[in-house]
Amino acid sequence: MLQVGKWAVANGIPTKGVPLSPPAHLLTSPEIFYLSSLFVSQGVTKIRLTGGEPTVRKDIVPLMHSIGSLRSRGLKELALTTNGLTLHRKLDSMVEAGLTGINLSLDTLDPFQFQIMTRRKGFEAVMKSIGRILEMNALGAGIKLKVNCVVMRGINEREIIPFVEMGREKDIEVRFIEYMPFDGNKWSQGKMVPYQEMLDIIKTKYPSLQKVQDHKNDTSKTFQVPGFVGKLGFITSMTHNFCGTCNRLRITSDGNLKVCLFGNSEVSLRDLLRQGNHGDPIDQEAFEGMKQLEMDRHQGILPPDIALGWGDRERELLKVIGRAVKRKKEKHAGMGELENMKNRPMILIGG
Repeated sequence: MLQVGKWAVANGIPTKGVPLSPPAHLLTSPEIFYLSSLFVSQGVTKIRLTGGEPTVRKDIVPLMHSIGSLRSRGLKELALTTNGLTLHRKLDSMVEAGLTGINLSLDTLDPFQFQIMTRRKGFEAVMKSIGRILEMNALGAGIKLKVNCVVMRGINEREIIPFVEMGREKDIEVRFIEYMPFDGNKWSQGKMVPYQEMLDIIKTKYPSLQKVQDHKNDTSKTFQVPGFVGKLGFITSMTHNFCGTCNRLRITSDGNLKVCLFGNSEVSLRDLLRQGNHGDPIDQEAFEGMKQLEMDRHQGILPPDIALGWGDRERELLKVIGRAVKRKKEKHAGMGELENMKNRPMILIGG
């Protein structure tokens, strides 16, 4: 699966904020579409647009239409990670563009606590988005809805049971995420509630909780309470890593490829991509011009040494991507090492 970060918030907003990247450093929509098509041509079947908050992007729906067009080339799933604040306004258009799955980040069901944790009002808007997804699914939209909750001791662990009970009559999968260390989120091992402890809390109330068969590359361990419509899962990056079956690749908003969320090794695809445009961002006009040059080359209108040579650029990009994937470690660092590793804040990676 390919995850493309845009305006990257998950696992804690850095308390001091983050420096904003100059617009020229960020991938343009044509660049995102091109990289998406390149990965799909190599067998990637799922693309997720993440953030932070991709719905604040003015052209998010046209971008999703562009990526959605790759279904004819093998793309099967187009998903979104969102905080849900404005999702309900654009949801219908996004589904029309090909949206098939939503991961909605929500760490509390208490409106007052929501305002404290997110530093804004908006709990009702998030719940409205969830309600709209369920309404559309009742009409056959088929959107896979997952609610992601980062559990932190002393902050929201008392809400584990209420989150589980969201799935009593609603087709929602709530996923409890072990608190992970990223730059600026003031992580400590004492704040982290491990998977087994969360499981024990749930089993105290629901001792008949059953394990559900996971798919090969799932990042979560899935369970279900008998009689409930929804499911629940655990993302156990800190205590039970799933590195051996992880098939995720991430492209950050500034065009760097990360083969592991916890790795601090990155390689720039943006710079290589822009070599054919004098190092400048590729806007729609430049992208169309580059495509026309390549079409002319294939038709023999231009000699090979004059045209852009996009085929060569593709091969170079694929080499760089291949080398990065081959360097991916068997598993990420342990808890003690992760705490002290230098890594981007989650807001600058994309969830």
